[in-house]
Amino acid sequence: MALATKRIRLSPEEYLESERSSDVKHEYNNGYVVAMVGASRAHNLIALTLATEIRQCTRGGPCRTYMSDMKVRIHTGQDDLFYYPDIMVSCDEHPPSEYYEDKPILIIEVLSPTTETRDKLEKLSSYSKIPTLIEYLTVAQDRVEVNRYSVAEGTVSLTQYQEGDSVELTSVGVTISVKDIYADVAGEAGAPLK
Repeated sequence: MALATKRIRLSPEEYLESERSSDVKHEYNNGYVVAMVGASRAHNLIALTLATEIRQCTRGGPCRTYMSDMKVRIHTGQDDLFYYPDIMVSCDEHPPSEYYEDKPILIIEVLSPTTETRDKLEKLSSYSKIPTLIEYLTVAQDRVEVNRYSVAEGTVSLTQYQEGDSVELTSVGVTISVKDIYADVAGEAGAPLK
């Protein structure tokens, strides 16, 4: 999703209250809000493919799969952040709010040209501070590129996937081929993405 920054400083409580009545979604970074702009067709198709696969495995179990409208909160001694991940899975039996989760095991972001750097740097750094997080997946929408960041005991390790590979999401017990992730977004006249 493309971003448009709006410089308004709010408390977390003011932010959560304003989001309930806002027509536009905003992410929150230590008092400042960032308006989210709509996503492309490719972005939506990739996110839906992944969410559908994951939901089939989590359905009926203790974990919940969310797609783009549920916030994740990262609250550490230094930071208080709220993001809208494209996909998130949480197994918390007692979520803190109807409007956000703070103990996800899996987060997925579909990269756009305007958010790629932020998703790979800022969000990777922020998400890796979540004690329950097992995996963070980034998926490019304009080329075949899937990165899986495994998070364990403060260490992040990267696995990169290419066409022909299968991505194993150990946190939710899902394996999906890179080909299937991109099946609905092939390039011109059915040609594969680069």
